[in-house]
Amino acid sequence: MAARIAATVLTLALVAAGCSSEEASPEPLADSPPAVPAAQIDRADVDAAVGDLDGYVEAMMARTGTPGVAAAVVYQDEVLYSRGFGVRKVGTDEPVDTHTRFQLASVSKPVASSVIAASVGDGAVDWADPVRRYEPEFAVADPYVSEHATFVDLLSHRSGLPDHAGDVLEDFGYDYDDIMGRLDQLPLASFRDSYAYTNFGFTAAGNAAAKAQGTDWPELSRRRIYEPLGMADTSSRFEDWANSPNHAVNHVLADGSTTEWEAKYVREPDNQSPAGGASSSVDDMTKWIRMELGGGEFEGRRIVDADALQYTHTSHSLSGASGTEGARDSFYGLGFNVGTDDKGRVELSHSGAFALGASTTVFMVPSEQLGIVVLSNSAPVGGSETVAAQFMDQVRNGRQTVDWAPLIAGIFDGIAEEEASPIDYATPPASVTPARPATDYVGMFDSPFHGPARVSADGDRLTLTVGKDGRLTYPLTHYDGDTYWFETSGENAVGPTGVTFEIENGAPASFTVEYLDKQGLGRFTRS
Repeated sequence: MAARIAATVLTLALVAAGCSSEEASPEPLADSPPAVPAAQIDRADVDAAVGDLDGYVEAMMARTGTPGVAAAVVYQDEVLYSRGFGVRKVGTDEPVDTHTRFQLASVSKPVASSVIAASVGDGAVDWADPVRRYEPEFAVADPYVSEHATFVDLLSHRSGLPDHAGDVLEDFGYDYDDIMGRLDQLPLASFRDSYAYTNFGFTAAGNAAAKAQGTDWPELSRRRIYEPLGMADTSSRFEDWANSPNHAVNHVLADGSTTEWEAKYVREPDNQSPAGGASSSVDDMTKWIRMELGGGEFEGRRIVDADALQYTHTSHSLSGASGTEGARDSFYGLGFNVGTDDKGRVELSHSGAFALGASTTVFMVPSEQLGIVVLSNSAPVGGSETVAAQFMDQVRNGRQTVDWAPLIAGIFDGIAEEEASPIDYATPPASVTPARPATDYVGMFDSPFHGPARVSADGDRLTLTVGKDGRLTYPLTHYDGDTYWFETSGENAVGPTGVTFEIENGAPASFTVEYLDKQGLGRFTRS
């Protein structure tokens, strides 16, 4: 009886499956699970999302007021979409097109990784080489780390240097050599067991690769990647962007506005060129994306060794541990954010931002041979990331499943709030302690890390001058007692910040600048 029941159940199962017992044969078992998920989208999915891309960009521009945008999509080695929107500069009718050069900001990093991968592929350098072998100026607080930090360590931000180490020194007018000479004053986290995003650590690795080959970074980039790919609109030298007749000008929000932009600043990033100094057009970026998704090949030619390129796409640092049970962690490769989506597909991405006026993003899914790049000429408000997220959401799901615009805008707002001072300097305490006579504060001061500073007085008004050759001057506004404040400026501005004078023997002997003191190096002592 049991055998009959079992046979009946089997017969019913086969009928339900639409085949007979004679026709049935089990699927052969694979030797191992697939290393790469099978493609889960097709051309129709991508075409549908491409059809809505104009609308995504135009809606973002209407919402944010972003002056100019260019976007492009690559699928299976074909450029399905490439278009410019808006203007290169507010107040003009100069249109953005697909050859308009945008500053890439930190999208320079994944591009740089391919430059170094090309160098590794032919043996010019090795990923495991200590960077100091070729860049003797690189030094940090721990001599062991100085001697042993490799290309992988610096390109994946696991050297132990603190977040954005040395960036503010660039605002202060110091050049690459000046900054390299001061990194050893910064406190280190655990070597190879911590992640902190550092432009100048990354830059040291890029410059080391160039010096190993007897050249500089812009020339190495041109020789290794830009020229072989025919990227005629691309350079890692600032003057090439600035002198191009078709370049997108930087824009920042006008005071008090959330949608009105002005062309107020120029960002000159040559000091950190490997990390943030490239400029390119979307047409050129599609060539680079095709090479990346093609395993280092482009139009039948080998540009980068496949193994060396794949190594840049591999996780090397845990960049963000999930705080939620069952959620995915975040990782960083060599110049790429490396993640996994809910279908098990690897995602490679990076955003770039200049607070002085550029916002960019690139996003690729290698198993689907799909990539999108979005470039804009506004300070970062999440617009480029929103367009890319909307496109990828529709490709994956056939529709929008997340309200991306407010979500991403909120993330950017949160970053700004995190950097801002917790003190509302515009609202002094109800009972303010008077300041000392202005002349008491006057004098020359010095910080080993940030350099000289001068406090001057004009009547009761104090002025702080900081930076190389007195680059920056700020009027000080009294807050309470021996504390003043000023409005920060430059790429690393954080809004109002405090200046608190320390009193010894009844007189101001030093002062500490709040936003410069994250690592305890914000104190200037009277000299």
